[in-house]
Amino acid sequence: SRGGRLLEAVILALIGTMSACYFFEIYLSHPVWSGIAQGIVTPKLTNDSLYIALGILGATVMPHNLYLHSHLVQSRKIGRSFKEIRSALRYNAFDTILALNLAFFVNAAILVMAAAVFFERGKVVTEIQQAYYTLTPLLGTSLASLAFGIALLASGQASTITGTLAGQVVMEGFLQLKIRPWLRRLITRSLAIIPAAVVIGLNTGSGVEAENHAIYNLLLLSQVVLSV
Repeated sequence: SRGGRLLEAVILALIGTMSACYFFEIYLSHPVWSGIAQGIVTPKLTNDSLYIALGILGATVMPHNLYLHSHLVQSRKIGRSFKEIRSALRYNAFDTILALNLAFFVNAAILVMAAAVFFERGKVVTEIQQAYYTLTPLLGTSLASLAFGIALLASGQASTITGTLAGQVVMEGFLQLKIRPWLRRLITRSLAIIPAAVVIGLNTGSGVEAENHAIYNLLLLSQVVLSV
């Protein structure tokens, strides 16, 4: 009811919080910048790391958010002349490119932090919980784990809001579904959750650790699919 600007401000605040937390982690971890620069210029990827890299690309591009950005054009007040429409399109393209690059730098910050903290110390981390609990002893301050937790919370909220809005845009704009909101939500949420639950169930062994590993693999696969 208050328009799209307030919601955009909330998303920007969440992304800003997340970025600040991860860059704080980088400050604490003291990465080798020359090694980072060398890796950017001449990357060396194995089969496993190439799969991870594709997943990172998919998490950065997020095709569903492209629909959301294009939908935001409708909330802008623009004129009807050719010049005004072209100007609005140019600014929207800039907005989309800026958002994707911010996502890239946040993902890069996570990668740099993980390499500097865990890889350099020979720690193998396969779960988010492990990362949270091992940051404090490795970096020598409880602020490291606190910042990591805040970043995860902000990331989860931002992803949930934008993902839900993108789904609404697609359902209303492409499919033109004119049904009751509760029924539409039931149908769309079921289509999103049930297949994921089935795949997790089929790939889950016995125990919590096996279940977490199956969810991790499914998440990584979904990001690679987004990349493709």
